[in-house]
Amino acid sequence: MRFDEGARNVLGGELAPCSNAPITGFFRNGCCETGPDDTGLHTVCAVMSAEFLAWSKAAGNDLSTPQPQYGFPGLKPGDRWCLCAPRWKEALDAGMAPDLVLESTHEETLAIVTLGVLKDYAFGD
Repeated sequence: MRFDEGARNVLGGELAPCSNAPITGFFRNGCCETGPDDTGLHTVCAVMSAEFLAWSKAAGNDLSTPQPQYGFPGLKPGDRWCLCAPRWKEALDAGMAPDLVLESTHEETLAIVTLGVLKDYAFGD
């Protein structure tokens, strides 16, 4: 179930779900939606790669190790996950940015990264 039916993606269309397996999003509803409580801006629907997961772990954000106490299965290459836009930009600057799904990336991401750059990392293109 969607939290905000009016949410838009970076292309201007309706925000598509990112992942329900594993369940992602700040609101854990499968969508990269945001709101006033989302201070991390979890708006980028990223497709995990082994390189990004290793970089993220080394940078202090271990996304690959399961955390069952939080219901977090740990991510593996190919999983889709709502990343914080500033973290995606940090990975971009380090040359480690994972691909992303434009239709599932919230328009608020455009406050951090331009659409042209996002399109360069569009999954499947």
